[in-house]
Amino acid sequence: MQPEDAPASGPSVVTGMSVTVLRGLPMFQEGMSVAREIAKAALHVGFNVNDGDVVVVAQKIVSKVEGRKVRLSDVEAGAEAETLAQRTGRPAALMQLMRDESAEIMRATPQVTITRQRTGHVAANAGIDASNIEGGEDDAVLLWPRDADASARAIRAELSAASGAAPAVLIADSLGRAWRMGTIGTAIGCAGLQVLHDRCGEADLFGRALRATLVGVADSIAAVAVLAMGEGAEGTPVAIVRGVQRYVTREDGNGAVMALRPLDQDLFR
Repeated sequence: MQPEDAPASGPSVVTGMSVTVLRGLPMFQEGMSVAREIAKAALHVGFNVNDGDVVVVAQKIVSKVEGRKVRLSDVEAGAEAETLAQRTGRPAALMQLMRDESAEIMRATPQVTITRQRTGHVAANAGIDASNIEGGEDDAVLLWPRDADASARAIRAELSAASGAAPAVLIADSLGRAWRMGTIGTAIGCAGLQVLHDRCGEADLFGRALRATLVGVADSIAAVAVLAMGEGAEGTPVAIVRGVQRYVTREDGNGAVMALRPLDQDLFR
């Protein structure tokens, strides 16, 4: 494995990559260990998690084990939430949760609410979602982990202790993108992974220096893993990505927040 601050180099970025969806995982509940269940499921199917692998974990199971499920009926909405509810046609309790989970509500319309989540990620509805929550609780929603990078570091440490390996851990959720239709897997938490790969200064095919090529490594890995895991009734919230070991680091690193564009570079406001 390369040191955290060592840049990936050479003309070939990835020569071969595979994604293995991990089957046999349980329905996760508050207080369970994501890392131990991954290690147990991998052992059961005869899959060895190795150094250099990237273990991609769906945000929902992390939120569940961290007790981030909330009933809307338990939320007391304030005046601002009531105003937002009138503007959007959504429950006031849901708008209160979005307000609580956001540094800023950027747009609120009947079609969509766009927020800058507390962690800095721009997401619809502050990442709050009601899909794939067992129990038939119509008013139950899941919030994002309080600090997904910290969650990734904790899972990595426990997984290393359980498996003897030191893979990177990436927590992924499906987010929309500006001016594009459809959601795509995106990294909201990382540990042990080079989040960005700056290729500026390298030469292109014709010897010209690259001037603005900053590769979103973590988001690219999240996208392919989420595509393999599925987002409906598949029940496969973990995938292991292999072949990208050049981006796996010994140190945990600063996490997925490294991919957030600074506010002073916002070109649209």
